[in-house]
Amino acid sequence: MLWKTVVTHWKAILILLLIIWVAAAGKIADHYHDKYKKASDDLALAKATITDMTTRQRDVAALDAKYTQELADAQENINQLERDVANGKRRLQLNATCKSNATGTTGMDDVASARLTDSAERDYFTLRQRIETVTKQLTGLQEYVRTQCLK
Repeated sequence: MLWKTVVTHWKAILILLLIIWVAAAGKIADHYHDKYKKASDDLALAKATITDMTTRQRDVAALDAKYTQELADAQENINQLERDVANGKRRLQLNATCKSNATGTTGMDDVASARLTDSAERDYFTLRQRIETVTKQLTGLQEYVRTQCLK
């Protein structure tokens, strides 16, 4: 009896099977389309991240080069100043009083010239160098935070 029903309604059964097959194929195609779209979106995000990281890396390298050069220039300036002071081309200005070497009446020639001790002079230039280094480092870090971290 089942066979008789199948034989008499074979066209309707074939159409029904074809509709089921098309629906299943559509569902499978939709599933793979969703996977493709997600993979495509992930790829676009990865490309954007790489581009952003490359730009940031280039910007950070430029910042580093800028402040490294400024620090080297400041160091050279301090070294030149130290050489000039040592050679007598320049003097350090300081507020000081001088005690007379002679006893008795005082005059202009009796006053010893004011001068820093050698260790105080070295300490002065070391301090200047460290101040310049810290200033450049801090300025560089502030610009890094402003241009890279706060984006």
